[in-house]
Amino acid sequence: MAARVDLDDVVYGVHAIEEALIAGEPLRRVHVAGERRRDPAVRKILDLASERGAQVRFEDRRFFSQFPYKAHQGVVAVGEPFPYATLENVLAKRSKPALYVVLDHITDPHNAGAIIRTAESAGADAVILPERRSAGVNATVRKAAAGATAHIPIARVSNVAETLRKLKKASIWVAGADPAEGSIEYPQANLGADLALVIGAEGQGLSQVARKECDFLVRIPMLGRVASLNASVAAAVLLYEAVRQRRDSKP
Repeated sequence: MAARVDLDDVVYGVHAIEEALIAGEPLRRVHVAGERRRDPAVRKILDLASERGAQVRFEDRRFFSQFPYKAHQGVVAVGEPFPYATLENVLAKRSKPALYVVLDHITDPHNAGAIIRTAESAGADAVILPERRSAGVNATVRKAAAGATAHIPIARVSNVAETLRKLKKASIWVAGADPAEGSIEYPQANLGADLALVIGAEGQGLSQVARKECDFLVRIPMLGRVASLNASVAAAVLLYEAVRQRRDSKP
């Protein structure tokens, strides 16, 4: 079966599949290891699958060896291609103040998934990522996001720089996470306004074209010997600073 399935359409792991079912994602089949059918967490998935009309199949251990995932927990689902949002759609449904996260060519699916999870937890309106040279929403991203991909709009765009220009035309400030000279330490940066936070790739940071489109750059002070933080950790620090500033500004 695995050879006939696009692995980008696979969801694996108990929590990711449960969240996908709760969110109403169309899962065609849910494959469960026979020895886990009485596990309470798996029973919840079976009940949800029944409610959603998803077919359930009980499998032996050999079935799961066909997949390249070690953390499947004896539960693998096959769904439809991920339903990406459009930039126009997420802009039309923006909150006030708006908060977007733009991934500037982050190729590591674990980082992409972790950032999506934090963005959803911080109440961001959407995550925006490019079509090329970037991790799309595949099985590993869904697993790393712990179900968050089912609850936050994710838009895929053809050009990051052009997208940032469109965001600015929509009166959204664009802040790039970058320690370059002239950047602002994050407690002093205005992250409480309508904002798009741009996170660059591991090692390379922001691309030159994305950096040019930023209204300002924001940095996290590094007080030890390590030069930088993991991209997902940096995103978490900045997103929750945005949350803090928005809460503090309320009467």
